[in-house]
Amino acid sequence: MKIRFNLVTQIFIAFVLAIILGSLFGSSINFLKPLGDLFLRLIKFIIAPLILSTLVVGVAGTSDPKQLGRMGIKTVVYYLGTTAIAIIIGLAVAFSIGPGKGVTMSTEGLAVPEAAAQEPQSTITTILNIIPENPFAALAAGSILQIIFFALFIGLAITFVGEKAQPVYRFFEGFAEVMFKITGIVMKVAPIGILGLLAPVIGQYGLSVLLPLLKVILAVYIACILHAVIVYSMAVKTWGKMSPLKFFKGISPAALVAFSTASSAGTLPVTIKNTNENLGVPNKISSFVLPLGATVNMDGTAIYQGVAVIFIAQFYSLELTFVQLLTVVLITILASIGTAGVPGAGMIMLAMVLTSVNMPLEGIALIAGIDRVLDMMRTTVNIVGDASAAVVVAGTEKKK
Repeated sequence: MKIRFNLVTQIFIAFVLAIILGSLFGSSINFLKPLGDLFLRLIKFIIAPLILSTLVVGVAGTSDPKQLGRMGIKTVVYYLGTTAIAIIIGLAVAFSIGPGKGVTMSTEGLAVPEAAAQEPQSTITTILNIIPENPFAALAAGSILQIIFFALFIGLAITFVGEKAQPVYRFFEGFAEVMFKITGIVMKVAPIGILGLLAPVIGQYGLSVLLPLLKVILAVYIACILHAVIVYSMAVKTWGKMSPLKFFKGISPAALVAFSTASSAGTLPVTIKNTNENLGVPNKISSFVLPLGATVNMDGTAIYQGVAVIFIAQFYSLELTFVQLLTVVLITILASIGTAGVPGAGMIMLAMVLTSVNMPLEGIALIAGIDRVLDMMRTTVNIVGDASAAVVVAGTEKKK
């Protein structure tokens, strides 16, 4: 009798196997790393053409600029609203657990990580950078926000031109189908890729490294799970008219890939595929909401900000006032847009938040060593949040 496992089961088996092998063999498991690198390269090479083709088809297929504007407003409001809730949950869980109380770590020789030392861009510069000077350079560089801008204009122009632009529309429609087929092929090697990505990470972080900061890890993971289970469940059930169980089951392959890669952009093709096929979200909605979420939606990162601020405050025995906590919430919400698409966005955001409440930047160095472990969970929440937004927008648009 031949036993066949579906993709979700295969990914889960690879996930468990990676944890076991990483725990047993430690850093010597690094020989599997090229398998993970190969999978990441396969994922990254389809991101730009997939976003361009699906978004052009989605916008041109809408044929109603007002609907597009309405979808855009709903998406941004949802992302900012859930980010605000996320930072509050992060602060609440951190206060309950007290991750910085009783921690004894030497701060000698600790330096602020390079990513956190970068000067954040101004809001005006960030907005201007959305518009590509050369759209083909944006495609080559994989600048998601610039690709979205380019695709939006092509889609709108096809709608305005009308019949004469139909050959262009059919080209992108066919191109999008080709990219979906390539995504399906790439996903067949996802279990091997996840094994190669996760096992070396597990092997690198032994208990000796994790134990002093175990409460930080627990606080972030607990807050992320609470946010997903409470906020996303209520959102998809209330506005998306979808069972939370169906939602989490449908997005689970993308969530596992996100946890393994720690990259929202890298998981985007899988998120689009799962959202379309498993959750039944129309392509015209998912192709617009999800790429935007991969760069703007940072619920998991917001939770990380809340926990990190409380940890650093408790470690240095600092008392935070209500005004300072309110400042943390507001700066995190604003920074989630201001640092969109920037490498090391989590640390840059944390540097901005700490500066705004006059806390020592050196505190970032305390948790830099476990950043990858935290990044895996916060990326997973970001991805699940993107999918929930697509379900919510799709559910509300059906009423129109």
